Amino acid sequence: MTVLDFLVLLAVAGICGALGQAISGYSRGGCLVAIVIGFIGAVIGVWLAQKLELPELFVIQIGNKPFPLIWSIIGSALFVALIGLISTPKRKR
Repeated sequence: MTVLDFLVLLAVAGICGALGQAISGYSRGGCLVAIVIGFIGAVIGVWLAQKLELPELFVIQIGNKPFPLIWSIIGSALFVALIGLISTPKRKR
């Protein structure tokens, strides 16, 4: 994997993570958090798709690595929603 492939992978994961945050309605952090959420969402989404025996809907090849876009967005939305349920809300004084 080249440096350019890695940067494209980070950008795609960031977009998927940001979309997942937008779908769930809970947003914490900035660009780096969105990238991490995109990668975690890809892992959760692919795991969920395999357990439910669902096909990979839209996969792009970045270098020689496949990246599941749809499952990454769905997984990141589920992950962010779970974090939103677990975390404590800020109190206004």
